[in-house]
Amino acid sequence: MRQHHRTPRLLGTLLIVAAAGLSAGTSAAPAAAARAASPLGRVVPAPVSADAGGTPYEITRGTRIRVDDSSAVRQVGEYLADVLRPSTGYGLPVTTNGTGGIRLRLGGGPFGDEGYRLDSGAQGVTITAGKPAGLFHGVQTLRQLLPAAVEKRTVQPGPWVVAGGTVKDAPRYAYRGAMLDVSRHFFTVAQVKRYIDELALYKINALHLHLSDDQGWRIAIDSWPRLAAYGGSTEVGGGKGGFYTKAQYEEIVRYAASRYLEVVPEIDMPGHTNAALASYAALNCNGVAPPLYTGTNVGFSSLCVPKPVTYAFVDDVIRELAALTPGRYLHIGGDEAHSTSHDDYVTFMDRVQPIVAKYGKTVIGWHQLTGAHPAKGALAQYWGLDSTSAAEKDQVARAARNGTGLILSPADRVYLDMKYTDATPLGQKWAGLVEVRRSYDWNPGTYLPGAPASAVAGVEAPLWSETIVKDADIDYMTFPRLPGAAELGWSPTATHDWNTYRVRLAAQGPRWEALGIGYYRSPQVPWPAR
Repeated sequence: MRQHHRTPRLLGTLLIVAAAGLSAGTSAAPAAAARAASPLGRVVPAPVSADAGGTPYEITRGTRIRVDDSSAVRQVGEYLADVLRPSTGYGLPVTTNGTGGIRLRLGGGPFGDEGYRLDSGAQGVTITAGKPAGLFHGVQTLRQLLPAAVEKRTVQPGPWVVAGGTVKDAPRYAYRGAMLDVSRHFFTVAQVKRYIDELALYKINALHLHLSDDQGWRIAIDSWPRLAAYGGSTEVGGGKGGFYTKAQYEEIVRYAASRYLEVVPEIDMPGHTNAALASYAALNCNGVAPPLYTGTNVGFSSLCVPKPVTYAFVDDVIRELAALTPGRYLHIGGDEAHSTSHDDYVTFMDRVQPIVAKYGKTVIGWHQLTGAHPAKGALAQYWGLDSTSAAEKDQVARAARNGTGLILSPADRVYLDMKYTDATPLGQKWAGLVEVRRSYDWNPGTYLPGAPASAVAGVEAPLWSETIVKDADIDYMTFPRLPGAAELGWSPTATHDWNTYRVRLAAQGPRWEALGIGYYRSPQVPWPAR
């Protein structure tokens, strides 16, 4: 995993003008919002460059979506057509023939795996990329260049005009993730798919699924069937819980792949394991299964490190889960193992990491993994706070200097389950209150003292679900903070500016409303009047 090093140009005069017109207060907000609403200047995440100029292109009844003769490119074209047809009412055939219209093409250039170029003019819009993922990300940008009403599922009046100009873009980091905790509260396949669609809007490319914890085990394992059948039968507060069959999990994986997201499954070990311990008495050192747990305390459970059956269990679970997961990574947790001695923790991680490698996956672990011996190529996910002790930060930084890659998820910055303010009806505040500016205004490349910028693989925004039970809860806690995390992962450092960003973010509000996403209207953001 590496950071992409470039010397990016600023977004262009549209954003610079918007920033200049916005003071620290809100008096200039309406004028700044109007300027930032110039289509090429309102994109989130901010592209490498956005240069307005030339004649706009209008999508009409005669527009076609032209694609390369490739199944992957055609699928991106069909995805775009599915977005545009309901609101425009146009047929928008996807074809390999013709001229003009919207063109999706693979071509040479400095695009990397996910970059793209978008050119708009009188004759049409062309998105060019080196790989289909880049075309898909370019389509997300095109959506933002159209009026927010394009997201509605009923015919709208239009017109559907794309401003003339050129966007050049590629991500800063290769890993840009979001985590959904399906263990504290269970979410159905349909709910997870809905979240995937929301993540894709902002070029997120990894969905981390927290599949096991004290309160619930959420994936069927054939060799240990009680894990799901019994361990998955409850959740926080004592609800009915649930779990994914293997077919359902594979359906999620396929759907994520169609949106160019990689699923990263997590089985948290050796702590956060009460659901497993309750399912199988043999996994406990005393041979006695504890009762199922529906509370929210942490740190009380542990697999029995000395027992051979523990590693037979781990091997079976990882083998079956790896076989279902085409992505590169398997997350083994490792946080808050307060009931496991340090020596046992190190022993456990030394035995478990080679099992992950045996089944062809790369280890991700919470940053406590750096207190053991991270495997070569492993990624440590840092979830500490600004106030985390210097010794703990140094432990992580030292591992980074020795070759361990980092995913940054500081809890007091990008944990989406933290309350915005004391009045927020959902969420927690053990890491502090996290308003929109605090969530956005930090630099992953310099965040952890002593960690080389080149060690940062990317950024992830976790959503823990102690208080999250339905789609509306997910939306309210995710928006508007997720786009900021996405921008930290995607955009060049040179574009990072809160005063400009808050205006671009405000322009997303009507789009979320058109999509049916209920969001927190932070007073820090100059939202358009409803």
